[in-house]
Amino acid sequence: MKIVVVTGGSRGIGQAVARELARRGIAVVLTFVRHAEDAEAVVRAIEAEGGRAAALPLDVTAVSSFAAFRQRLLAVLHAWGRDTFDGLVNNGGYGLFRTIDAVTEAEFDGLAAVHLKGPFFLAQTLLPLLARGAQVVNVTSATTRVATIGVAPYAALKAGLEVLTRYQAKEWGERGIRANAVSPGAIRTELGGGLTPEFEALLGQQTALGRVGEPDEVARVIAALLGDDLGWVNGQCIDVSGGYAL
Repeated sequence: MKIVVVTGGSRGIGQAVARELARRGIAVVLTFVRHAEDAEAVVRAIEAEGGRAAALPLDVTAVSSFAAFRQRLLAVLHAWGRDTFDGLVNNGGYGLFRTIDAVTEAEFDGLAAVHLKGPFFLAQTLLPLLARGAQVVNVTSATTRVATIGVAPYAALKAGLEVLTRYQAKEWGERGIRANAVSPGAIRTELGGGLTPEFEALLGQQTALGRVGEPDEVARVIAALLGDDLGWVNGQCIDVSGGYAL
């Protein structure tokens, strides 16, 4: 039985990834910060469809809590007859819309903690539990490719996560561990407060396929990377945007 950990798995892209993996026969450990009821609802939905899932609390900004999280994760793995797992999806995060001149140091530090520092040290902490041949998928953003006013710190830190992905692939390759990034374009989620009809229409006009994407469309790409068919893809950042700002 393959097991994957998905951070930020209670809503948005994270919950879509968890459910897609479960449909493919993969057991899922999803994490949440504040939305425990949403996380448990995802678990129940997966179990109702015959899958296996568990939800664990995790604040990816609190690096000091990662060792305790690893022990809680290990308890779940033991209950499922394993002492390792097969995939880590670094998805948890939030957005901030503010021009460079208005961003505070505290706002920047918060984004850095959740989008770069947290994924860096979480992967480091969980590395001993990653099975040989495991995979890491880091969720980044099309804003690293297309400059969009109001998201400079978010985009810069996601770009850092893309660079980290290549280094994870390089350093952990001797263990057969692959690392890739997935870069969503405009997706219908609650990130940054969600999309107004006017903003959605604008984003659709800037996308070759004429609309914003759905979380399930990103989830299927992530699930494919975690499967066997793309086993020779490594150290890459895959754009999943429907052709945003080509």
